[in-house]
Amino acid sequence: MVSQQEIRLRDGRRVQAYDSGVTDGVDPFTVLWHHGSPQTGAPLEPLLTAARARGIRLLSYGRPSYGGSSPLAGRDVASAAADVAQIVDALGVDRFAVMGASGGGPHALACAALLPDRVTGVVCLAGLAPFTEAFDWYAGMVAPGGLRAAAAGRAARERHAATDEFDVNSFTSADWAALDGTWASLGADAQRAGGEGPDGLVADDLAFVAPWGFDVTRVGAPALFVQGGQDRVVPPSHADWLVDNCPASELWLRPRDGHVSVLDASAVAMDWLRATNTGP
Repeated sequence: MVSQQEIRLRDGRRVQAYDSGVTDGVDPFTVLWHHGSPQTGAPLEPLLTAARARGIRLLSYGRPSYGGSSPLAGRDVASAAADVAQIVDALGVDRFAVMGASGGGPHALACAALLPDRVTGVVCLAGLAPFTEAFDWYAGMVAPGGLRAAAAGRAARERHAATDEFDVNSFTSADWAALDGTWASLGADAQRAGGEGPDGLVADDLAFVAPWGFDVTRVGAPALFVQGGQDRVVPPSHADWLVDNCPASELWLRPRDGHVSVLDASAVAMDWLRATNTGP
């Protein structure tokens, strides 16, 4: 059974964390999941199922302003690493792997770069690359309005949030099928997160288009990038750039997948993390 725990951080903020627990008193391989934008941070059923089948302890948490976690003014992507270090300390975890999907990808990379003695490997599924002029960062995005507004500053992003509506063309037919089936829990959780207000998503977008606070070339742990070839939210060019700039990385391109259906690779990506684990 998944336990939910409110963790008090050193600066007084509260974070809602989730823990699938250990199995039969044995301390298993641990993976910390970084959720997409917007989501509450509660673990999704397909991830829990995959973790249980592999004897993996799955942790997750709500980033600031998501799922009851306190806001953090002006947060950058790097700030996730400091929060995660305190979360795993509170849960009695030393070394662990990280996974992140979509908006969770950059935050997973932050942990890998900034907690090198603790993170054994990282998987990013459909994750954004840092905001750069090295390639056309927006090209292939069906609805980049929120990110473009964020690049113009907080006021512009908040104005956009007041009228923003999801563009259904952002998802492929494979994505919609996934949301109607295996990943229905993702859609339900995203709706819950949206119902809490736009603050978490606004903060994420502002962080994505600002300096991240770390260099991805510092990611020394094995890194796997899983990318849908038909992704209309985070196009394949982002994964290509990340693979070119992260030293110990590889790319799994799934040509027929979009932004959601690519998550079907999560279970085998957990196998990859375990296989590359060099920790005790």
